[in-house]
Amino acid sequence: MNPRLKLVFCCILLLCCPCSIAQGADVTAQFTTSAHAGAAVAKNSRHAALDDVVLWLTRVDDSTPIRAVPPPKTGYRLVQKDKMFSPHLLVVPAGSSVEFPNQDPFFHNVFSLFNGKRFDLGLYESGTHRSVRFDREGVSYIFCNIHPEMGAIVLSLNSPWFAISNAGGAVTIHDVPPGKYHIHIWGEQFQAADPAAERRIVEVTTQGTWLGPIELAPGPDPLMNHKNKFGDDYPATPSAKY
Repeated sequence: MNPRLKLVFCCILLLCCPCSIAQGADVTAQFTTSAHAGAAVAKNSRHAALDDVVLWLTRVDDSTPIRAVPPPKTGYRLVQKDKMFSPHLLVVPAGSSVEFPNQDPFFHNVFSLFNGKRFDLGLYESGTHRSVRFDREGVSYIFCNIHPEMGAIVLSLNSPWFAISNAGGAVTIHDVPPGKYHIHIWGEQFQAADPAAERRIVEVTTQGTWLGPIELAPGPDPLMNHKNKFGDDYPATPSAKY
C-alpha cells in the first residue's frame, strides 16, 4: 500500500474506532487500619474488616464532560433472598434505576428513610419486583419493614471513576483520564483516619497513579438497631407467615 494512503487509512480507523485509543490509566490504593480497630469492626461485621470500602474520584475541573457508565446487562438489582439483600453494597451512577426482586416465598416491604433516596415500596409478594430511580448522589440505607435483620446500601455517585476494595483493602479504579482529581472515601463502618486524606488533590498520569496507603478508623455501624418505616421498634416476635 502507498505510504500516504496507509497513513490516511490509519487516521480513519482512529477516528471511527475511538475505543482503540487508550482512555486512561489505573489509580490504585491500599486501605489499612490498626489491628485493634480492624478486629473491633470484624467482630461485629458480616464482612472481612476492609471489604466494601468505596474509593471514587471527581475532577477538579468539573466543566469537562464525563463519560456515561453503561449498566450491566442484567441491570442494577438488589435481590431479596433468604431474608437477605444481595449484594449487600451496590454502587451505581446517579440517575440509575435499581430493581428490587422478591425471590423469597413470602412478602417483603423495602424502604429507605435516608437522604440518598427516600422511598417505601410497600408489601409485594414472591416472584414480583419493584424499582427505584436513584436520581441524585448520596448514600441510601435499605431495610425491610418486616424483617429487621435485612439491610443493604445503595451508593449513587456523580462520577464514573469508582471502585470497591477487596478483602485485603486493595482497590483499583480503571481507565481514569489524566488530570487533577479530588479523592472521596466511603465505608459502612469506616472513615478516613486523617480527614486531610479526603481533601487532597491528586494528579493522575498516563502511567497510572499510586495513592499510597490510606489509613481508616472505625465509625458507627449505620445498620445496627435501626427502626421500622414508622420510626418504631420492630415487634419482638415477627408474624409467623413471614
